[in-house]
Amino acid sequence: MKIGSVISADIASESRIAITPDAVKKLRKLGFEVVIQSGAGQAAYYADELYQAAGADIASSSAEVITQSRIITTVNDLPAAAIEGLTSGQIVIGMLDPYRNTQIDTYATKGVTAFAMELLPRTLSRAQNMDVLSSQANLAGYKAVLLAANEYSRPFPMFMTSAGTVKPAKVVILGVGVAGLQAIATAKRLGAVVEASDLRPTAREQVESLGGKWLDVPMSAEEAETAKSTGGYAWTPSEQYVKDQAAVVDKALSNADIVITTAQIPGRNAPRLVHGATLAKMKAGSVLIDMAAGTGGNVEGSVPNETITTDNGVRIVGAANIPSMLAAQSSDLYANNLVNFITTLIAPASDDASANDASANLALKLDMEDEIQGALAVTHDSQVRLAKR
Repeated sequence: MKIGSVISADIASESRIAITPDAVKKLRKLGFEVVIQSGAGQAAYYADELYQAAGADIASSSAEVITQSRIITTVNDLPAAAIEGLTSGQIVIGMLDPYRNTQIDTYATKGVTAFAMELLPRTLSRAQNMDVLSSQANLAGYKAVLLAANEYSRPFPMFMTSAGTVKPAKVVILGVGVAGLQAIATAKRLGAVVEASDLRPTAREQVESLGGKWLDVPMSAEEAETAKSTGGYAWTPSEQYVKDQAAVVDKALSNADIVITTAQIPGRNAPRLVHGATLAKMKAGSVLIDMAAGTGGNVEGSVPNETITTDNGVRIVGAANIPSMLAAQSSDLYANNLVNFITTLIAPASDDASANDASANLALKLDMEDEIQGALAVTHDSQVRLAKR
């Protein structure tokens, strides 16, 4: 049984690969054969020779990979031509952006089982090692700070020099998920003064544990208890809280040197966190890194994969795909996530199976009642299973 990996449809801005040479070794131990499209790992510095040394076959085209493979892995969606070559019973695994993906119906029509990794239930302990959103966001938060440092015309740390004192940069992080927390930690390591805000008041403890200052928003005792009891995720803030938080954030951004926005919601457009009125108050030379530029943008006026400068001298970096900038490491983590998920598709070996020949005993078990498989499957048995949002 073969697993294949092909170049992503978004080849112009995607350098990651779904299977690395190390993942090839792990998959072969499970009993799979592996085939890789020639050049698929080149942008992540994984040459074809490395895959061959790990035991993979090299195919000359995506069509050849599709023809040979029972399971096809990808980073983002497959190229349209590759999708056309799929046949009933095949499995596709990747970050398929299912709520925006116009090819989902095609997967169903062709009888393909498609798993969208970003739909993973992140609250399940057994799913933690499959969490592609966390593995990629962690690296993205780190890299976002380095991008900001490169764009900013002053240093991050405080310097005491014979010519005078250089004040540390003031960094504001909006959105304290995995990416935001890593951004706080990285900015602190570079010597910046860091403030952070999140719609979830419960994130305060995490921010302060990393040495950041929490941008506090007054709230009633009743509202505070509601937010705490839900962990913040299911909490619907009052209009007054939203208004008060906007005022606190507006003031912080007016004094900031660097702003990094991280808020993204799978399947939806990114929430708008920074509006034009706030941008107009920011200092000339300040920098905003919009990590959600590819899904609508947290910052008004941001453009995916472009850096623009406002009339008052604020630089807005539309960072649409930061993990791809760290392609070697992000591919490695992503491939590990996929290998861990693929193990859930393998049927248990029979009692009389030989332990020395994994390939001879390899069988797949697709179970839509399984809490992981069922959550990730967007098509199965020629049906679209995607819940509406």
